[in-house]
Amino acid sequence: MRFVAALLLCLTLPAHAEGFISRLLNKPVPGGVAVVQLGPASQAPTASYQGKPVLIVHEEGRDWIAIVGIPLTTKPGRQQVQVQDADGSRALAFEVRSRDYKEQRITLKDTRKVNPLPEDLKRIDRELAEQTKAYQRFSPGTPSNLLFDKPVDGPLSSPFGLRRFFNGEERNPHSGLDFAVGAGTPIKAPAAGKVILIGDYFFNGRTVFLDHGQGLISMFCHMSKVDVKLGQLVPRGVAVGQVGATGRATGPHMHWNVSLNDVRVDPAIFIGAFRP
Repeated sequence: MRFVAALLLCLTLPAHAEGFISRLLNKPVPGGVAVVQLGPASQAPTASYQGKPVLIVHEEGRDWIAIVGIPLTTKPGRQQVQVQDADGSRALAFEVRSRDYKEQRITLKDTRKVNPLPEDLKRIDRELAEQTKAYQRFSPGTPSNLLFDKPVDGPLSSPFGLRRFFNGEERNPHSGLDFAVGAGTPIKAPAAGKVILIGDYFFNGRTVFLDHGQGLISMFCHMSKVDVKLGQLVPRGVAVGQVGATGRATGPHMHWNVSLNDVRVDPAIFIGAFRP
């Protein structure tokens, strides 16, 4: 029930909670989130960052704010959001601070998951295209809550952004957050959403994509079982599947990605567990 009232006034209500969304989400670092104040307006403005639309909500029912995902590759310094409203177009700046990410070294017995065979590469390319399309989705609905529930009850293990080395070879940084929980543990929707993709992928194993609205996407992978169907509307707290070790995994765990404006960001921000 953690901060249920706050979950509601995230998108509406009263003055005593002024700045709640900003306090929760404004972590402007590479792989983080910037909250940009857009000011009051009778209608919602639109905004984009690096050519992609961004999430816009009311904070406390007064001013509009843009919630912007920052790529992990972004260097510290000034960035800009392009805003369009009734008064025309304008650019608003925000500053990206530095953040260091640690390394993670993993040994896999299945060397094919480190250096795929030629026949694997066609499958990987096809699966990447499917998942990229899902991450790029931008539906009009406002997310039901921005302070997310944890998808599972368990300790955090591998954090977001780790530089990863598999069998001594560097690969893409860790794009999500891992929880150390056992196989079969139910994975619950952290916010209401629509199932937009289900797959069984070379690297990710059994996978579910959940669209929360306006480019805010959750992805769960390495699952042992999927309990939802494509197109299903899933209420917050309802299980989408179960923890497993499918795909490129050394053992059972829950891997969760959060994406904003087609940028993978640190899920810890949305559960109040971010550490600079």
